[in-house]
Amino acid sequence: MPDPDIACLEGYADYDVRWPWTERPLEPGLTCVFRVKNEARNLPWVLPPMFEAVQHVVLVDNQSEDGTAEVAQQVAESVGAADRLTLASYPFRVSRAGPEHLTTPPDSVHSLTHFYNWSFSHVRTTYSMKWDGDMVLTPEGVVYLSDLSWQLERTGAVVLIPRHPLTVVNDSEGWLDLGYRFLEPWIYPMGPQYTFVKAFEWEVREFPEGSERVVGPVGLCIEVKWLDADEFAHWSNTGGFDRAELRIRAPRKVREWDVYTAIVEGRAHEVPALEHVQAPPGVHVIDYVANTYLPQAERPLVRRFTEDPVDA
Repeated sequence: MPDPDIACLEGYADYDVRWPWTERPLEPGLTCVFRVKNEARNLPWVLPPMFEAVQHVVLVDNQSEDGTAEVAQQVAESVGAADRLTLASYPFRVSRAGPEHLTTPPDSVHSLTHFYNWSFSHVRTTYSMKWDGDMVLTPEGVVYLSDLSWQLERTGAVVLIPRHPLTVVNDSEGWLDLGYRFLEPWIYPMGPQYTFVKAFEWEVREFPEGSERVVGPVGLCIEVKWLDADEFAHWSNTGGFDRAELRIRAPRKVREWDVYTAIVEGRAHEVPALEHVQAPPGVHVIDYVANTYLPQAERPLVRRFTEDPVDA
């Protein structure tokens, strides 16, 4: 076997990174890559629209204890997409964002950086998309990504997708955050100029200076958060989300923390641009927000309410 492109620090050959473009030409299309842990509850909402939108899905399970991989396989089979799903397992504890990540070498199997690079090494198409196991596409999102999957070919463009956090209180009730666009680059070409490197609090994906940046419209996807779950478990310093210095560094995390604490403390109505949503009888609030509420909501969807930027 040829030398790896990125050898892991611990010497586990199966978890060295070998980039697919060094082995064979990549196929046209868009592959969505999920890196997940304990996302079984979300996947029945997340995966079906994604299989409609992209050519292939790679799901890398990181030590789940809730049957995440099995649920992914079942969902793929139920929508006739089992042949477009690649399942992989990553059996190492990955450092949490924040100080824990900062002290972990980037080529360690415990690093977010190495974990992401290894996950994306399973892509065999010319474009790839980072996606989280709690992000649900709206019908508009499905159409948008379906079109992009062929329009992006040979453009070298990077695509930023806004998302709208929805905190689920129960099956029929939730709080939708329309205060920020939560705008991040999610879609990149595959190639040596588009790999993950270590940043201060998490990993970032490189791209050449001067690359075209395409910004998707609002209303494409919701980010599901459950009030009965620890949505900050992947952070190693949640106690500092409200410090002034962190507001400069990660404003979207501060916003998430502010929204979460306000809901828990019964102050959600006091948070600007946080919308209370009640689904009709028999309809789950996730389905209602994704398929009805967001598509029909008055535009502009994101409301500027302070001097802070809308994008976070």
